[in-house]
Amino acid sequence: MDGPGAALGLAVSGGGDSLALLLLAHAALPGRVKAATVDHGLRPESADEADGVARYCAELGVAHTTLTVSVARGNTQEQARKARYAALGNWAKENDLGALATAHQMDDQAETFLMRLNRGSGLAGLSAIRALGSVPSAPVRLVRPLLRWRRDELAAIVERFGWLAVDDPSNHDDRYDRVRMRRVLAECDWLDISAIEKSAGFLAEANDAIEWMVGREYAECVTPVDDAVCYAALRTGVPHGLIRAGVIRTIYRRFGKSIGQGEAAELADSLVAGRKSNVGGLQAHVEDRGGERFWVFRAEVPRRTG
Repeated sequence: MDGPGAALGLAVSGGGDSLALLLLAHAALPGRVKAATVDHGLRPESADEADGVARYCAELGVAHTTLTVSVARGNTQEQARKARYAALGNWAKENDLGALATAHQMDDQAETFLMRLNRGSGLAGLSAIRALGSVPSAPVRLVRPLLRWRRDELAAIVERFGWLAVDDPSNHDDRYDRVRMRRVLAECDWLDISAIEKSAGFLAEANDAIEWMVGREYAECVTPVDDAVCYAALRTGVPHGLIRAGVIRTIYRRFGKSIGQGEAAELADSLVAGRKSNVGGLQAHVEDRGGERFWVFRAEVPRRTG
């Protein structure tokens, strides 16, 4: 956290993991933690559960706030997540907190890793849950200090303290991918959860290294020229399509556009072959100037209608 006296914000839902986070943080930083519970209003019991967290916080002398949010239509879990982080980010800013801590733990990490692996995610996705990050849409540091703890270990802490954790019914609903993965993991006692967590950590380091290489390639080889962006893709001799695709994705963001890693890799292959392309709102072609080959990107010209 920034500064020796900065307070740490805790996201405490009332579940076993977050109650353990509350107890551990209070023990480690007495007088320097504040807690918030987000009431999504999706279940009749949610308001009472938030009041229960408030009582536990009062027992410890920890300031507590209940944040009531509205969840947009669509994927319920995803929309609830967006609403939750928006509310927590605003709360953290208003209270000038040094960081916001969530209770993600090792089992969460393994579940996320395997879910994304099953979906064919790339390196960034397989990096899974990071120990350090930032709150979405808010300039607030996000920390996850429990990634080396198992779910059962955290539950035991809460039980020893005599607290009763909330059991959200959605944690048993087979409509959700995470619930199904959790049950599969429970049945596969030969899987090493700690080894999966280490693999996710190694992949996060690899992803960081690749992002650094993409940033350096972009800084050395990409130049804006009038309404275009020119990429001297052969200048540094970087042969790996992964780096070139990363640079192309960065160029797209410069234009306010987005392109997936796979699409960017295919676009790079087309440009290596000298083919013109029109993908995701940008036109791309090859130009040779001053003895050097450039990949030139421009915004797509709107088509005339009528």
